[in-house]
Amino acid sequence: MSRISMLRAGCALPLLCLAVPAFAQNAPVPADDADQGGYHDQRSDIVVTALIPRRQGDILSGTSVITGDQLTRELRPSIGETLARQPGVSATSFGPSASRPILRGFQGERVRILTDGIGSFDVSNTSVDHAVAINPLTADRIEILRGPSALLYGSSALGGVVNVLDSRIPRRVPDEPIHIDALGTYGSAANERSGAGEVEVPLADKFVVHLDGTYSKTGDLDTGNYILTPELRAQAAASDSEEIRDLATLKGKLPNSAGRMWEVAGGAAFIDDGGNLGVSFAHTDNFYGVPIRYSLDPDGEAEQVRLHMKQDRVDLRGEVAVNGGFLDSIRLRAGFADYQHQEIEDTGEVGTTFYNKSMESRLEFVQAKRGGWDGAFGAQFFTRRFYVVGEEKFLPKNETDQIGIFTLQSLDLGNTRLEAGGRFEHTDLKADADEGLFFDGRRRSFDALSGSLGISQAIVPGWRLGLNLSRSERAPSAEELFARGNHAGTQAFELGNPDFGKEKSWGVEGTLRGSGEGYSISLAAYHNWFSGYIYESVADDSVCQAVNGGEELEFPCYAFSQADARYYGFEAEGSVTLAKLGETKINLDGVADYVHATIKGDGPAPRIPAMRLLGGLEAQGGRLSGRAEVEHVFDQDRVTDFETPTDGYTMVNASISFKPLPGNDRTTLMLSANNIFDVEARRHASFLKDYAPLSGRDIRVTARFSL
Repeated sequence: MSRISMLRAGCALPLLCLAVPAFAQNAPVPADDADQGGYHDQRSDIVVTALIPRRQGDILSGTSVITGDQLTRELRPSIGETLARQPGVSATSFGPSASRPILRGFQGERVRILTDGIGSFDVSNTSVDHAVAINPLTADRIEILRGPSALLYGSSALGGVVNVLDSRIPRRVPDEPIHIDALGTYGSAANERSGAGEVEVPLADKFVVHLDGTYSKTGDLDTGNYILTPELRAQAAASDSEEIRDLATLKGKLPNSAGRMWEVAGGAAFIDDGGNLGVSFAHTDNFYGVPIRYSLDPDGEAEQVRLHMKQDRVDLRGEVAVNGGFLDSIRLRAGFADYQHQEIEDTGEVGTTFYNKSMESRLEFVQAKRGGWDGAFGAQFFTRRFYVVGEEKFLPKNETDQIGIFTLQSLDLGNTRLEAGGRFEHTDLKADADEGLFFDGRRRSFDALSGSLGISQAIVPGWRLGLNLSRSERAPSAEELFARGNHAGTQAFELGNPDFGKEKSWGVEGTLRGSGEGYSISLAAYHNWFSGYIYESVADDSVCQAVNGGEELEFPCYAFSQADARYYGFEAEGSVTLAKLGETKINLDGVADYVHATIKGDGPAPRIPAMRLLGGLEAQGGRLSGRAEVEHVFDQDRVTDFETPTDGYTMVNASISFKPLPGNDRTTLMLSANNIFDVEARRHASFLKDYAPLSGRDIRVTARFSL
């Protein structure tokens, strides 16, 4: 398929829906699932990211939904830190401002970060020092799908999908003349001051406008402990340089980790019994520092870089109710963003600038339920124009065009449920010739086919056993194909391979879920076998010099390679009500997860999170609730040649929340204390773990108001 044909197809997706005469509301939820207040219109266990809205227990994969008081308690300025305590989730933790979720050990190109079903349109997949352009402070709920159920959002979603859902395009007409939501937070560890507010006003019975704004400012993060690991401190203390020896005692504040972010947005929607159509615009400005990776070489230089990111984004959402014999509704979701960020040296000069323009549109046809059969099918188009300017340019100017078609079909036979999904993608990638990178230009095209088959069986009342088999194919990204330059963010000369083939995998996942009076449990175990797995490893400097015109390298040589690989692991979570004291429930809950990853011929895969256990005791009252929890992360000593082992840690957290307005569950005052005993903690998945520990003791005060 030519690029012109793909562009026509992508532009046709919105036109198809605009040709429909009436627009409808979100996919209907059964009447017994209705809930008041919010996104408000769906029960917390209804997962809309599943393409066909499903109860969480009916999805054949690991799934999490974060909303309400849990979301308020976990909110942080970055999406990675907000989700880091969910089952199967870790974070890149490249400082407090640039932290991207890691799902089942997968990150970057194997995890899709979405806002209301389409991409974030940033370059966070390109490097771990690039922040995700999604603001969690405006989220109504966040849904996480781990494993093959996420493949319908793209072959790059093998690890899973994080979908952040907000009210920027209104979903309902408020009952009141004006609806106000506001959030304010203070966090002691980084002197964090965050505020977010949104207003919805019905201008007529069927028309709603929305305005929101966010401001967040943080100082350097207080770690409460030494900045460098014991091994690096010992090396520093033995140095002949007094400046290097001083690093051995560096403690407390994490230098160059402060940040400031603001965002404004507006939206409007037409909503009636027949349908809805809405648009929104948002401007984001994020200025933050990247923690310093100190050099222990007296002749070396530690870069102190700050990033200034800006994004202008336009979104469109609509849905039409067909109510026909075959189709129930048609949904449209589309967006476009103009993104750039500057990497600013400590002298104030702009060293490198990244530019990215992206568009994505997704059209879904939801079938009418006929007996036990329901399903959906659709098409998706994505295009990206990406280039880098400056002294640390490591990629030539490149373009990516992708079009996909997908379907999900389900048959409910009562005790037995069957499900099948499939997606076909065609991807064109083109990189321009670049004399500075000694690159002649290249173009590649890939056809990728992914699918899954699943079955779940009721074994006893309230308990279901599920099994899902998946086959996936993923086209290499532009970075994996065309990278060939010094990249300060990862301290590497990164070398791609334009001759890579597709990455292919088989996967199997088993689930067991049960619930009853006062308890629930969810277990998932998975195994993935890869052929042509793409990964980055240390190579001889001569390999990179050969493609760099023989010039001296600024950083060590890291080359992308392909090999067979295996990933397996499990996730478990559960809760039980221990007692009821009047209106108050005493609940005990727990989470456990583990990932084991090996690259054939090369040993352990890099940056795989260690095994984790988390347990909490919570008193849930009508208006007053309290919680205490303990999280233990084990040592990680399965490491590659270029990694160091990471010590485990145990954190203790506690919180108390109060709802001051009777009958208003969305107005909450919360006090929380995280890492109460100020332990030193480092995430193995972080590139900066040896130079940037996690937050020390953090006392947080949060007020959420809704009227």
